Amino acid sequence: MFLAAGFVVTTFVAGVAILFTGRYPRGLFHFNVGVLRWMWRVQFYSYSALGTDRYPPFTLHHANYPADLTVEYPEKLSRGKVLIKWWLLAIPHYLVLSLLAGGWYAGFRLAGSGDAGPTGQPYLFGSVLGVLVLIAAVSLLFTGRYPRGLFDLVIGINRWVFRVAAYAALMTDEYPPFRLDLGPDEDSVQRRTSTSNTT
Repeated sequence: MFLAAGFVVTTFVAGVAILFTGRYPRGLFHFNVGVLRWMWRVQFYSYSALGTDRYPPFTLHHANYPADLTVEYPEKLSRGKVLIKWWLLAIPHYLVLSLLAGGWYAGFRLAGSGDAGPTGQPYLFGSVLGVLVLIAAVSLLFTGRYPRGLFDLVIGINRWVFRVAAYAALMTDEYPPFRLDLGPDEDSVQRRTSTSNTT
């Protein structure tokens, strides 16, 4: 929660810096990549993937963990795009991801009324990802195995989410592709933003 709050602040500061200089301050960039890396590890461990039993490390840096995230530092960024890419240009991705991962990643909605006040209530079936992870959980519960095709699909959706997150957080000008990347690794040579996992 605290890292996410810091991420919002540092992204805003970075946006102002990019607007005037065309450069993402390196220290802020590495902090924000570290926050995304931490988030990906926690989500890989928990209900965005259920990909490992190993508890995520408390670090922003690379670690010997089954899930990792890398974003290459951009030497130069578009000063004009900084004003529109996080909302206008990313809208098509937001629409697709609202179906694939939206309910699961949005997490909670306001429910209840009267004196009880609003309460957080999870969308158990709010997205394709939520349903897939639920199926994986049932499979793990009864067989102890994660079906390979299902795992690849879950990872592919998560990769798409984090590519868009890096783009919306102003870390790259490269527009995210509209695709799932299945399998254990992304080709980091072709993509500046990658998540990886080992099984």
